[in-house]
Amino acid sequence: MREKIVQEKIKIIANQRISKEYFKITLRSLKIASWAHPGEFIEIKIADSYTPLLRRPFSLHRVRDNKIEILYQVVGKGSEILSQKKAGKYLDVIGPLGSGFTYQAASRKPQAAILVAGGMGVAPLLFLSEQIARLKTKNQELKTTILIGVKTKSQILCEKEFKKLGCTVKISTDDGSRGFRGKVTGLLKNLLSTVDCRLSTVYACGPRLMLKEISAISKQYKIPAQVSLEEHMACGIGVCLGCVVKTKNGFQRVCKEGPVFNAQEIIW
Repeated sequence: MREKIVQEKIKIIANQRISKEYFKITLRSLKIASWAHPGEFIEIKIADSYTPLLRRPFSLHRVRDNKIEILYQVVGKGSEILSQKKAGKYLDVIGPLGSGFTYQAASRKPQAAILVAGGMGVAPLLFLSEQIARLKTKNQELKTTILIGVKTKSQILCEKEFKKLGCTVKISTDDGSRGFRGKVTGLLKNLLSTVDCRLSTVYACGPRLMLKEISAISKQYKIPAQVSLEEHMACGIGVCLGCVVKTKNGFQRVCKEGPVFNAQEIIW
């Protein structure tokens, strides 16, 4: 559970279009950046007016050197307004929010971290992979594989960034334009058939149907899996109860108890 939350006026360092429909905004932050963990998110007030009224939630894509990077897709009015913001302007931001990924080095043997991204689900996994990379020591190395699933090759994001961290990158496309032809869950099954599942953990973010299938796969292979749910949020701080999901422990709030859950806890 998040211990420290702050509201900051944060300066925009850059807001770049990285492809036809995807942008990356870089914000300078002191407190939020120092307290953030992979899998958590921030809530941004998009405009000074009442339109749009509600803040918008965004995953923490990368946090370093007192800077926060947010990877986002223009899909509606809020994200369209955000894409027009210029460097030098300020945004009202609340964060870090939610409960993120749990990761640690194996105590005795190298452990494989398998990251699975469906579409924009790649956004929080780069921050996670950077933190995992920092756990490497001379006597122990966490082997990290990232599986990126998209509809077509033009939608592939962050491949170079993951490779720079030493990750093995595998791609799946629905249309077969790059890598494995089919869903990323099929690629995951192929990988799990070749590794020691006792020394592996899956971390996933993407569409709900993909995460549901990953939950079933992780149960089949008896492998731990953490999934980051994508749900519509109103307040982002657990008050409105607009983002609850059914779990074995009752209804829980994605913005508070999540967005990251043990895959086996969710009642899909």
